[in-house]
Amino acid sequence: MALPATVAFAKDKPDFKQYKRIHQKALNLIRTGKAVAAVEFLALAEAKLPRDAETQYMLAVAQCTLGQADAAEASVAKALKFGLPVGRIIGGSHNGLDAIRKRPLIQRLLEQHGKTPVHGPMIGNLSGNSATVWLRTATPAIVQVEANTLPPMPGGKVSAVVQTRREHDFVAKAVLNGLKPKTQYAYTVTIDGHKNQGAGQQFTTFNKSGEAGKFRLAFGGGAGFVPQHEHVWNTIAATRPDALFQLGDNAYIDNTNVMDMHHYCYYRRQSRPEYRSLVAGLGVFSIWDDHDFGTNDCFGGPEIESPSWKRSVYEIFRDNWVNPGYGGGDKQPGIWWDTYINDVHFICIDGRYYRTDPKKTKGELSMLGPAQKRWLLSTIKKSRGTFKVLISPVPWVFKAKGDSRDTWSGFKKERNEIFTFLTENKIEGVVLMSADRHRSDLWKIDRPDDYALYEFNSSRLTNQHVHKTMEAAIFSYNAKQSFGTVDFDTTAADPTATYRIHTIDGEQVFQHTVKRNELN
Repeated sequence: MALPATVAFAKDKPDFKQYKRIHQKALNLIRTGKAVAAVEFLALAEAKLPRDAETQYMLAVAQCTLGQADAAEASVAKALKFGLPVGRIIGGSHNGLDAIRKRPLIQRLLEQHGKTPVHGPMIGNLSGNSATVWLRTATPAIVQVEANTLPPMPGGKVSAVVQTRREHDFVAKAVLNGLKPKTQYAYTVTIDGHKNQGAGQQFTTFNKSGEAGKFRLAFGGGAGFVPQHEHVWNTIAATRPDALFQLGDNAYIDNTNVMDMHHYCYYRRQSRPEYRSLVAGLGVFSIWDDHDFGTNDCFGGPEIESPSWKRSVYEIFRDNWVNPGYGGGDKQPGIWWDTYINDVHFICIDGRYYRTDPKKTKGELSMLGPAQKRWLLSTIKKSRGTFKVLISPVPWVFKAKGDSRDTWSGFKKERNEIFTFLTENKIEGVVLMSADRHRSDLWKIDRPDDYALYEFNSSRLTNQHVHKTMEAAIFSYNAKQSFGTVDFDTTAADPTATYRIHTIDGEQVFQHTVKRNELN
């Protein structure tokens, strides 16, 4: 953790209305050579939150920076006492505690927990015949993942072996190929010869690609780190989804100069037991938005390597997620991809990497950039999905954020070009999904010469901050943190997509079914 930061935070006192920002502020002070000020700042946080584990952890980081090893070790001990997961102390190559890593406390933790996953496991890129198991180890290690059918069957076992390395932050991505469709698997993770198997280490493959079926996904965005709201992941698990789509603002990093801020924000979410329990047993898919990529309402610009931080945040994102693809690969980086779950086609876009700034652009504005737009239109045209789900990090509907240029309202011509393409090519079965607004909505976008498009929007998984409800929506909810589920049933004579909105406390507050014959 050594790069200087230039991100400006508005206040020098903790903002307890935005818990997720308190310790980011402290880390920013530490990385700008103001570790003493960070300690003073954290003392204010400690006075208000005397048993807050995160505050003690960040105190330890500041004290390590100041060469106060005894104090740092004591702060780590308090953080653990107050409930900080052990993985926060021994996991990740950017946790800020290298100065005390060889001291007795951390060495004891490594001896006890060093051969267990410090983050994960998480199931990524799940399909009918493959899955990738993501996890992070405490040190460089040989990781073997073995999966077998439930109940075990002859020929049902598959395995993969990978090596974790510091240059990829000790991340393992074990690809399990040759799986059977519609089959439940249990899996084990062996780290340097030590086998780990948790109760939740099971997943079920989807149908063959293109085959009709039933499944449920959960989705949302707006997942800033708020300890008292982390139980939302348990609430999601209780709805028994088959997949989780995280649609941006997944970690609220908001820093383009201190890459350690990205690592820090990922570590604190990945360490939460509620989140780990959920993602160990279902397919996780993700895109990013402004708070993961850059800063609020940011524009990446048309160039691949400019600003220079773009590729760095892209590479960190890739290390921390497992998706079916990443844009055009390293030569054309981005977080766009597509995948089929059964016969439902999900087409996800990157709304930030190539977004043009109206203050710097003389020609036409673009959220996508030319390469991504070509890919999007080509992918839509070739789609054979019964439903084709176009997923954007920001709302498709122009009315979601007033006159803001941050949503597709700022790129009306490009959005209309996409919608016109749907009409001209007679693309049926399109449903829209998005995040960004701190509430959950259902919108209906009427088109003069074609069927209306329904948009499922949700982005207040954990956030304290809230956006007002919108009268123009069919339904708009913001009273509590919330998420969406969508049940797809393509086995019916008239296939359906049923959108439900759930609160963090498990209450269902809305339901609407879209039938396939409405989308012709």
